[in-house]
Amino acid sequence: MSNPIVLIIIDMQQGMSWPQAGERNNPDAEHQIAELLAHWRASHAPIVHVRHLSTEPESLFWPEQEGVLFQDAFQPLADEKIIEKSVPDAFIHSDLEAWLRDQETQALVVVGVSTNNSVESTVRSAGNLGFNTYVVGSACFAFEKDDFFGHARSADEVHAMSLANLHGEYATVISQDEAFALLL
Repeated sequence: MSNPIVLIIIDMQQGMSWPQAGERNNPDAEHQIAELLAHWRASHAPIVHVRHLSTEPESLFWPEQEGVLFQDAFQPLADEKIIEKSVPDAFIHSDLEAWLRDQETQALVVVGVSTNNSVESTVRSAGNLGFNTYVVGSACFAFEKDDFFGHARSADEVHAMSLANLHGEYATVISQDEAFALLL
């Protein structure tokens, strides 16, 4: 496929589904991501799987334990790119940008977790690097978090604010159907 539209799936690891990860929103996100993954595979379009490897021994994503493993539904196939990272941004300390440029990438479709952390950080870099970037809001999720002033924010609020931060400046937030239509 020349000038491909690349699907980037961020941090869909086992630890993200554990209760210790926190209270989250969008319980349908995994289903939405799985549908996008199936669509990209059926279209023979390129897919990048991003995995977080923490440098903190207490982390759910410390290497060589189950939390760091990809969830079963998101196991990469042999011809799919894997990026490993130890910071939220998948472009930092990786060959992601070079690989995307080698693919002559037309656009990126980003999904995964968490919306306000690794998704937002990666999408900001993608936009700043000049990639035409889309975020499927229904295929991402976030966790509840206190704001800077100590006020509790629900996972829905954190998710919505993160999407607002990205839309129009770094990316375009789109629906699942709009993402499917990109490969028609």
